[in-house]
Amino acid sequence: MKIIISLLACFLFLYSCNDSGKSTVDIPVKPHLDTAAPQKFFPLTSYLKGEIFNIKQSGINPLKYTTVNNRTDSAWLKIEELEPALQDFLTPEIDSANLISLFTEKSFMDQSIDAITLTYEPISILPDSFKLSRWDIYIDPKSNKVKRVYMVKEVAPTRTLQLTWVSNQWCKIVSIITDDKGESKIEKEEKFILDF
Repeated sequence: MKIIISLLACFLFLYSCNDSGKSTVDIPVKPHLDTAAPQKFFPLTSYLKGEIFNIKQSGINPLKYTTVNNRTDSAWLKIEELEPALQDFLTPEIDSANLISLFTEKSFMDQSIDAITLTYEPISILPDSFKLSRWDIYIDPKSNKVKRVYMVKEVAPTRTLQLTWVSNQWCKIVSIITDDKGESKIEKEEKFILDF
């Protein structure tokens, strides 16, 4: 009799475990779009100013190469002249507070260059007074440190500046002019060697 009761108890226990999934009801959950976290931009201006500060602290003057019409000259740059040379790319302040209404951030892992890429592009047509047109930040996925920065700024209707900043190594400003026919050419390149 004890064996029959034990078997009956086991049978009921197993039956209730198997049947429990049938009695539940799946309730679809809607995502809450209105509670999405606000977009935050990488504080690029603070990053560049921090890099400039570190260069100043190192006490080593950058070496500047200037190329115009395929002719390159070099000169040591006084440390105090580095920030003014990069001033076009330090304004406007790039952070989440002031540009979020004008630009959008897209991020993806670029395996061809082994970097997480943050791309910032205008949401719509920018105001005429606004010169910064786009920027990209490349982050090393292993160390989470910035590898490279690329910025484009239209300083005049026929003149564009591009900055490439390779962290702890060098930076380059390329000045491009566009003629009446819409053809572009490099007017000047300035490359700053930041680390020896």
